[in-house]
Amino acid sequence: MIKNDLTIIGRNVSVDIIDHADRVPAKVDTGADSSSIWVSDIHVGSDNILRFKLFGPGSSFYTGNVIECKEYNVALVRGATGHQQIRYRAQFSVRIKNRRIRVNFNLSDRSRNKFAMLIGRRSLSGKFIVDVRDIEYADAVSPENKTLNDELSINPYKFHKDHYENQIG
Repeated sequence: MIKNDLTIIGRNVSVDIIDHADRVPAKVDTGADSSSIWVSDIHVGSDNILRFKLFGPGSSFYTGNVIECKEYNVALVRGATGHQQIRYRAQFSVRIKNRRIRVNFNLSDRSRNKFAMLIGRRSLSGKFIVDVRDIEYADAVSPENKTLNDELSINPYKFHKDHYENQIG
C-alpha cells in the first residue's frame, strides 16, 4: 500500500543542503543503506570539534568554508569490494523536491564519483518512492569507459589479455 504523503523522485535528484549549497546533483541509491557526501580537509581538533569543508576544490559547489560539528559520530562502512573504513557522520537538513528532511551523511572523499552526494535507503524510507525512469541529470559515459570500449572494439582478444586477465590474475 502506498501512502499519499510519499514524494516520487528519480534515480538522481537535485538536493539543497540548507544554509550551504543549492541544487547539488545526488545519486539515489536504494541498494545503499546510508547516505554520503563529499567532504575535504576533515579533522577533529583538540577541542573535540569535527571540522571539514563540503566538497573539494574540483567541485563547482566548493566554497572553502569550514563547517564545524560538535555533534557527530562514526560508522564502519563496507564498500562493494568488502573493504571496511571508519567514516565520520554528520547530520544536515536538506530539501529534496520541496520536502525538508534531516539526513545523517557519511563524510567521505567522493571526488572520483559522478555524484558528490548519494542518498541511501535510510534517508528515503517512509518519505520517497523512487521511480528509476525519472532522472534530473543525464547519465553520461565516463571518458575512461569510452576509451576502454574504443580499445575493446579494435581487438577484443588483446583487450582481454591486457586488462581483464591482469586484473583477476
